[in-house]
Amino acid sequence: MQTDPETLQIRPLSQADASSVRDLYDRAADFVMLESGTEPSDTMVAEFFTDCPPGSDLAASCKLGMFISGGALVAIADMAFGYPETDDAYIGLLLIDQNCRGMGLGRTFLDHLTATARARKATRLLIAVLDENTRGRAFWEREGFHLVQSIPDFKAGLKTHIVHRMCRPL
Repeated sequence: MQTDPETLQIRPLSQADASSVRDLYDRAADFVMLESGTEPSDTMVAEFFTDCPPGSDLAASCKLGMFISGGALVAIADMAFGYPETDDAYIGLLLIDQNCRGMGLGRTFLDHLTATARARKATRLLIAVLDENTRGRAFWEREGFHLVQSIPDFKAGLKTHIVHRMCRPL
């Protein structure tokens, strides 16, 4: 699969992209199962477009997709602003097609999210990573994120997790 950065496009997603987002969830079902203990569903897709952290403005959040040449959606990201603190940007999801992981797409998408957060005057970028997601946590640590807090008993679908909130100053 071609993943040359010059052939990538990152753009906002809307409900018109719901079928492509659902297809991506299916191609990243390993993460969905890890997080929720369930298969991908249309409800998850709907929640991607409608959820945001407490106190955040859904209209100000970024629901973004990364497309390769030919139009295939290979990654999505959800970033909200003003959570947990007023000047924070919070990445609620960075999901990459299972067949495209390890190709640098995560770093490329993170660079885009970082630039967006800086443009909106955020001073910190935060994420939450599941304790079970050791590969994801290693990625965030390589990208300069450090542990701020571990939160036990976080429920997602059928599963209960320890979640690690991590932060990187901007």
